[in-house]
Amino acid sequence: MTTEQTASAAETERTAAETAPDLLYGAAEEDLRAAVRALLADRADPAAALARAESGDPYDAGLWDRLAGSIGAAGLLVPEELGGQGASAREAAVVLEELGRAVTPAPYLTSSVVATQTLLGCDTGEPDVAGLVTALATGTRVAVLALPLTTAPGDPLPGTTDTVTSVADAARADVLLLVRDDGLYAVETGDPAVTVAPLTPLDLTRPLAAVTAGPAAGLRLADAATARTAVRRGLLSGAGLLASEQLGIAEWCLEETVRYTKERHQFNRPVGSFQALKHRMAQLWVEVVSARAAARGAADALATGRQDAPLAVAVAGAYCGRVAVHAAEECVQLHGGIGMTWEHPAHLALKRAKADEAAFGTAGRHKDTVAALVDLPAPAPR
Repeated sequence: MTTEQTASAAETERTAAETAPDLLYGAAEEDLRAAVRALLADRADPAAALARAESGDPYDAGLWDRLAGSIGAAGLLVPEELGGQGASAREAAVVLEELGRAVTPAPYLTSSVVATQTLLGCDTGEPDVAGLVTALATGTRVAVLALPLTTAPGDPLPGTTDTVTSVADAARADVLLLVRDDGLYAVETGDPAVTVAPLTPLDLTRPLAAVTAGPAAGLRLADAATARTAVRRGLLSGAGLLASEQLGIAEWCLEETVRYTKERHQFNRPVGSFQALKHRMAQLWVEVVSARAAARGAADALATGRQDAPLAVAVAGAYCGRVAVHAAEECVQLHGGIGMTWEHPAHLALKRAKADEAAFGTAGRHKDTVAALVDLPAPAPR
């Protein structure tokens, strides 16, 4: 190999190392995790959470105030000049991992990620946009993008419509971001022209609603072209960081299952010592580790603004949802009879995992995106 070839190879390796995703957690991220986990543990009361979920209003206002205000989690994605923390998707992903572990009813993904990123894609020099971003960063207001929860980043966006169904956390929102033919509008939920009708969701900890707004309601924040680019930015962030929530669900389910099978005895032995169960939990551990790599890869790609961020998000979306559902199913089954009861929180994890599996695009939808991005034709349907 010539000197020139050696230098070229070294430069290629250096460039690859600089662009490789960082899947590890930094000290600041671990400190943030510890703070959020301690907060959730302090307010963890499964019985109260179940009672709130059954009532149709699962949100804990005090928890949100401390998470968004005291810890400052709501402003992680917001620049400091707009009142936020100036952090990145990596830190927001850590928060979502912990919220997923506890299946926390909080509008963090919908408001602090999707709505916030959508607004940051608009002109933040405009006072109305900047003021709303600052309010979201401090947690004093909650905004929700009024699109069905199943909308994927690459899906066609609807034009002007009177009613939007399956809007997540709309019941908790102060402001709705509506996509119309001529742009993006901010509509107060207290406006007489706005109706938020609760729907019956599978996941009681993330309520859905049908939103109806009159054509004259709201304040225009962006023109049509800017709005569509901003909304796709918000949806891409939502899809990518949803994987971290799914990772948190899977991790809790695995840890809880291992703990329980160590304590549950049958034939004078821990049931976790039975070979068949050990194999199932070992397989699940492999899946969870792989899901962590995919989720961290998506978060890092979003944080660094890499060009392959849509691909990293699609890979995470195609994989992490299935792992979360499998982990929750195993958690229910390996807990035996107690896992089937309403009192045990395993069913909350299973329902959140199943609902998340369709959020921001199904696994099949993400696989189609991967196929298109890498120019690999998807298999023809049979």
